[in-house]
Amino acid sequence: MRFIVTSTALLKNLQQISGVISANTVLSVLEDFLFELRGNTLTLTATDLETMMRVQMDVNDAEGSGRICIPSKILSEYLKNLPEQPITFNINEQDLSIEMSSDVGKYRIGGEKADDFPKEPAPGDTTGFTIPSITLLEAINNTLFAVSGDTLRPAMTGVYFELATDSITFVSTDAHRLVQFRRTDIACPAKDGFVVPKKPLQQLRATLAADESILQLAYNSSHLFITGDKLSLSCRLIDARYPDYKAVIPTDNPYRLTINRADFVGALRRVSIFANKTTNQVVLDINGNALQISAQDIDFSYEGKEMLSCQYSGEDMKIAFNAKLMVEMVNNLDGSEVQLELSTPTRAGIFRSIDKVENEDVLMLLMPLMVGV
Repeated sequence: MRFIVTSTALLKNLQQISGVISANTVLSVLEDFLFELRGNTLTLTATDLETMMRVQMDVNDAEGSGRICIPSKILSEYLKNLPEQPITFNINEQDLSIEMSSDVGKYRIGGEKADDFPKEPAPGDTTGFTIPSITLLEAINNTLFAVSGDTLRPAMTGVYFELATDSITFVSTDAHRLVQFRRTDIACPAKDGFVVPKKPLQQLRATLAADESILQLAYNSSHLFITGDKLSLSCRLIDARYPDYKAVIPTDNPYRLTINRADFVGALRRVSIFANKTTNQVVLDINGNALQISAQDIDFSYEGKEMLSCQYSGEDMKIAFNAKLMVEMVNNLDGSEVQLELSTPTRAGIFRSIDKVENEDVLMLLMPLMVGV
């Protein structure tokens, strides 16, 4: 088979799926891209056995049809070092040789049999619904940073998709912080839930378009299938029960602190430089409408303090948090102002954006540290 494709267009499409490929694998075919040509449509596939991702692109002057596996590393390196120009691929399916001709030269590499490439799991007995691409992208952006890396608690190493007939909620937690992102404009067929691993969500974040194009989501007891216009992904779900996250969300946090988000983040970044590097603890000392942010590292005699103005309703309070986690959370909230809901120094603080988005609710929870630790 033979086809012509622009070098930059091919590289862009391969980069969308290349993150699926694992660096260390026992099967050489898992280090390959699967090329499938049908008419003038070229389908590119990558997999690590757990996740499979496909993109489609148009090619020119296509002759014949067929399938072949091409080593990903050498092909990607070649394309990265090639200026934009047409490349002619001539593929001999008998001896599995691939000849690439450009304006500057000819190159030949060896491929592998397409039949050796893993098959995609059959999407049997699935339940499906639709979601706009930008909605799923925002859900991933809002939750992925709080996913746990603790493999001893596998359920927390992914994002929990909680389905309801009138909404969908995405939840992530690492036991220190929790994010709940809810959309009330997505109708799911039934009340259900499943946990999606971090890796396929990272791939989707790098690939999904920030527009209203519709994605088809289908799932069964073991797999999730996502299909778009020229993109498809399937992944194995995490086979573990997600913890009862609602039990840790305080139902009564009566005190409210409202502060400029940029000023708050800037002060946290500066003060945390002087914090203990093990705990990253900063103390928020709220007195009326004044907020003092302080940190110290007794071992090195480091200390930092800053004062900020805020709007606060409640009893004066001194509460400590991990500055690194808090900065990451506040940075992921939209809007110019952020609201912190509190009750006591030993109960979790809830962070929200003051600016509300229609049909969307974002709640971020952070567990406090013991003041002085």
